Amino acid sequence: MKTTRLAGLGLAAVLSCAGALLFGVGTPASADTADLTFSTDTTEVTPGSTVDLTVTLTNSQATEVRFVYQSIRPTWETSRQPALTYTQVSCRSEGDPCKDDGSGRADGSGNLGLSYALPLAPGESRSVTLTYRIAPDSACGRELGFSSYLYYEYGGGLFSASDTYWSPVFRVVCPAARS
Repeated sequence: MKTTRLAGLGLAAVLSCAGALLFGVGTPASADTADLTFSTDTTEVTPGSTVDLTVTLTNSQATEVRFVYQSIRPTWETSRQPALTYTQVSCRSEGDPCKDDGSGRADGSGNLGLSYALPLAPGESRSVTLTYRIAPDSACGRELGFSSYLYYEYGGGLFSASDTYWSPVFRVVCPAARS
């Protein structure tokens, strides 16, 4: 009786391994593709102007992404510059609207949750564009940057990936004084 039970366990183990090899999630579709990228048309802004920051999520896995949690917030360095004043004026996405998770400040400089239309097929991308306005009285010579935490699930929820990403830094410059 003990031999039959061991044989049954052995058969179950072999079938489990074979199933994992046959139906398991493959390697990423493009291992050199970053999951999250930032783009902007400028890295210098003047007080009173706006700047767009586009965040693009690309599915680099071999199966579709079905769940995404992403937050974006000012970097520690940005939050330590009291003379730097700015507000978030819009958030445009290809999915659900952007959501303040409740930790945000009135000026839009808190933690912001980003949403994407899902599922996201292998190799496909979705984008969110954030627009920030630098206050007219903001100090010059300051730098505005953001960090973003990304967590997503793929392979029918069996696998996940997460990382922290940093945006380009925007330098606040003042126009030369006219004489």
